Amino acid sequence: MVKQSHSWSAESIWAPSPSTTRGQPTPISADPKGERLAYANNKSIFLRSIDNPAVSTQYSGHTTATTVARFSPSGYYVASGDISGTVRVWDCVGEGATKGEYHIIGGKINDLAWDGDSARIIAVGDGKEKFGHCITADSGNSVGEISGHSSQINSVSIRQQRPLRAMTGSDDTSLVFYHGAPFKFNTSIRKHQRFIYGVAFSPDGSSVVSVGADKQIFLYDGKTGEPKAEIGAGEHNGSIFGVSWSKDSKKFLTSSADQTVKIWDAEAGKAIQTWRMGEEGRVSIPDHQVGVVWPHGRSDGLIISLNLNGDLTYLSEGNSSPHKVVHGHQKNITAIAASDARDSVPTLFTGSSDGRICNWNISTGTADYLDGEGHTNYVSAITAAPESRIYSVAWDDSLRSIDASATVFTGSPTSTDGQPKGVAATSNGLTAVATHKGVQTFMDGQKQKEVQFKNASPTAIAAEDDLLAVACDDGSLLILSPTSLDTERKVDSLGSNISILSFSPTGEHLAACCSNGKISVFNTSTWEIAISRWSSHTARVTSISWNKEGTHAVSGGLDTNVFIWSVKKPGMRVGKANAHKDGVNGVAWVGDGTVVSVGGDAAVKVWRVEGLS
Repeated sequence: MVKQSHSWSAESIWAPSPSTTRGQPTPISADPKGERLAYANNKSIFLRSIDNPAVSTQYSGHTTATTVARFSPSGYYVASGDISGTVRVWDCVGEGATKGEYHIIGGKINDLAWDGDSARIIAVGDGKEKFGHCITADSGNSVGEISGHSSQINSVSIRQQRPLRAMTGSDDTSLVFYHGAPFKFNTSIRKHQRFIYGVAFSPDGSSVVSVGADKQIFLYDGKTGEPKAEIGAGEHNGSIFGVSWSKDSKKFLTSSADQTVKIWDAEAGKAIQTWRMGEEGRVSIPDHQVGVVWPHGRSDGLIISLNLNGDLTYLSEGNSSPHKVVHGHQKNITAIAASDARDSVPTLFTGSSDGRICNWNISTGTADYLDGEGHTNYVSAITAAPESRIYSVAWDDSLRSIDASATVFTGSPTSTDGQPKGVAATSNGLTAVATHKGVQTFMDGQKQKEVQFKNASPTAIAAEDDLLAVACDDGSLLILSPTSLDTERKVDSLGSNISILSFSPTGEHLAACCSNGKISVFNTSTWEIAISRWSSHTARVTSISWNKEGTHAVSGGLDTNVFIWSVKKPGMRVGKANAHKDGVNGVAWVGDGTVVSVGGDAAVKVWRVEGLS
């Protein structure tokens, strides 16, 4: 048993943006008090504070990619669905305990809805034998049949008053109106010409609205399902993906692929306000508005719209411009680096598998995108250099330079002549890149030297003053001169491929992390192994970072674990299991006793470590 001399606690989760798919609606839900959003990202569901987006909780009970999450009207539970056809009901007030897991259909869940008693759920999607089902939330017992469609159902809504009614909209261009409970087919309505993407009952139950790919909006009677009116013909110039009512049932919102969000007067049938996202007069696919919610329980009339890029835009009725845009990652975060530790408040930089790089304000937990031309593919490594410089490499075979103080890409992309495996910066201004072919050095975007390895391919690289360490897939560890790239020393093989290298800030130690989970620490004056007991990971170690004193290191691996290690007491360690679903991809110290980790769940997690001696 290893004695733990210091404590470790979760400080905050900086949530990713919602997962989106081009040409499909993305449901987002607000709780009854208007305090939190619920949405899906990868295999998790995130509940995120509306007023302070840096505060969020994560539910990771699903085993496949999630698609939708909806708060119950009581505010105590969330129902969420995934691509396997499973719906899980869980507590959103306490510890997130799962109340029930129910298999609904043999395919993706597209949407779900609660009844007004928080007792019944209708889940719909792309099944094989059926396209939806109605169940009780507490036991999963059947309380109705969803029928009448011949193709996948995209949207469902339940009237919150009695008599209970429900409506579904499908790719077969029809709406089905149900009477309940138990819910039974009542009538099929064909008004739309193309796919139907959204249906919603008004909060008072008097009306129900439908929207779709034909850019049309129809209103129906909430009790009978009788069509009442078509409104807004010709107003939207693209598919309408989302619809949401105001709490007084007099107005509703629509969001569209024409980059607009509109408020409609339901009685008059007219648009009373329009926001267009993106540059004026320019078509921008990332600015397609794929989801929208009008949170009830608030007095400020806040509206939140989601674009294809995953950005959450905060709007207010009567104001012509957004007052906040929340950015973040949508995909697996693959690289992390903090700006020079000599900065009073370091900035965090993270890169993801889609090429996106975000910079994070550590004090507020908010992210921004960098200005300028970025990467177009998997970001494989990011490193910090002196004078507020950050360097990144990606599978678009390019090296990019970032001005950390201005948060902007500088210069133009530099070709790396091979797929980059890592990047390291020396104190004399050189940047070294390891590719599958060998090692190259650059200065101010110009290639200085290059060496190619004939019988091995580099797997990791690290630099410290006049030392350049390179690991290869034959198990070897080479020490090169940064200026000439001549091999100065070959260190004995560790018996397993090295996945990551990192020099301590003093240059006294080099940590070599292996694919078998073991970490060996070399003394750089003798190149003997000084520490061999850092061996608690059970899978490949993906990242390691030293504190500024060089007394402790933090590591993360594909086993989902994060560990803090001590140089003076190598047998002592403290860790967090399941820190990130699908593995930890990066760790970094961002101050005294504060560690940040990133991983396959696209979230950034902040940890507080106390008692370091």
